[in-house]
Amino acid sequence: MAKARDYVKRKSAELGRPMTFFTQTFGCQMNARDSEKLLGILKEAGYEEGTDENSDFVLYNTCTVRENANLKVYGRLGYLSGVKRKNPDMMIALCGCMMQEPEVVAKIKKSYRHVDLIFGTHNIFKLAELLYERFMEKKMVVDVWEGTNEIVEELPIERKYPFKSGVNIMFGCNNFCSYCIVPYVRGRERSREPEDIIKEIEGLVADGVVEVMLLGQNVNSYGKNLEQPITFAELLRRVEKIEGLERIRFMTSHPKDLSDELIETMKNSKKICSHLHLPLQSGSSEILKRMNRKYSKEQYLALVEKLRAAMPDISLTTDIIVGFPGETEEDFEETMDVVRKVRYDSAFTFIYSKRTGTPAAAMPNQVPEDVVKNRFDRLLKEVQDIAAEVVKRHEGTVQKVLVEEIDTHEAGFVTGRLSNNTVVHFAGDASLIGKIVDVSLDEAKGFYYMGSLVK
Repeated sequence: MAKARDYVKRKSAELGRPMTFFTQTFGCQMNARDSEKLLGILKEAGYEEGTDENSDFVLYNTCTVRENANLKVYGRLGYLSGVKRKNPDMMIALCGCMMQEPEVVAKIKKSYRHVDLIFGTHNIFKLAELLYERFMEKKMVVDVWEGTNEIVEELPIERKYPFKSGVNIMFGCNNFCSYCIVPYVRGRERSREPEDIIKEIEGLVADGVVEVMLLGQNVNSYGKNLEQPITFAELLRRVEKIEGLERIRFMTSHPKDLSDELIETMKNSKKICSHLHLPLQSGSSEILKRMNRKYSKEQYLALVEKLRAAMPDISLTTDIIVGFPGETEEDFEETMDVVRKVRYDSAFTFIYSKRTGTPAAAMPNQVPEDVVKNRFDRLLKEVQDIAAEVVKRHEGTVQKVLVEEIDTHEAGFVTGRLSNNTVVHFAGDASLIGKIVDVSLDEAKGFYYMGSLVK
């Protein structure tokens, strides 16, 4: 870090201005959290944050869940080739899940030789070291680890929000859903020690954070691989004891591992938000089997019943894939049946995208595009119609809202979030940001509320 910082300082003096960086994150909240660490390292190395890709150092933290994500990155690299010709000192770096694929790295080395630095998901902590190596060698540096058991603590972090933060509790995934590339690019599950997690959250709270989001590809399997195993529910109970912390969120929860202990812990908690993201993916037991999800439609619905019995007001959201190989109209209707029975507050709906390198990509009976599009449209309408009714249940009540930002659509308004994750817009100013305030929910507007501050 010291060597990188010294180089940046000297280069800034040569240029007569601070060296700038620009980062763009593709993908999930795990990637977003990684980007906060990368941003922290760059600032510690002496760079100042720029506003666009005309900066001295451009970093893309990539996603590879869908092939479209890869194409988007290749498109940006093509654009940057022209930018770099005008500024030969500019450096371009790529990291994240896409870089864990050997064929991607080979393609970049061959076709995008203006890229300076390539690293993966397992060694983001090495950014300063890799930067310095590139400064000295004046040629492309590639450092991608196939896997790791290492977890590096106490990296510098530049948070997007001063009042809320993601906190990694584990890395990797052991589930191998047949459509998903994540276990191949993020590696096997590795849990952080609970003491390290608690220490990080205590530090965040001391720095003004009132809400944390505990992050893992499957938080329900947290702690199983530790020398002294601990359940996710027990970790939550320890986090709850941290004074000054107001709200606890977490994602993602795999239905096959959601325990009675966790339900009981959520029910008795005063800080865990009344929202659970519980990915369904499909309502057909046959399709779920092909997806390697390890639960049936009946088991999923029984789990929802348990959750609702313990917490009648809990908000449930989900992920659903339409058009998985072999999906029949009957299979699709099973999904619609679950949507109608569960009545989600919202759902992320996806058209199945063939992902090279996953078992599902080689499966027979890929569903025709026009059939998938028709089903997707029907599902989306059902989800939106139900959500509009479900969200209304708090209309006319006063609820606690964490104010997050100035409303970008309505002058003089701010935007906040209920415990159940529903967004609320109401009149207010920047002094409210980061505070939890009482808001009257005056009118439900589909997925969000218009409200008014209760003084």
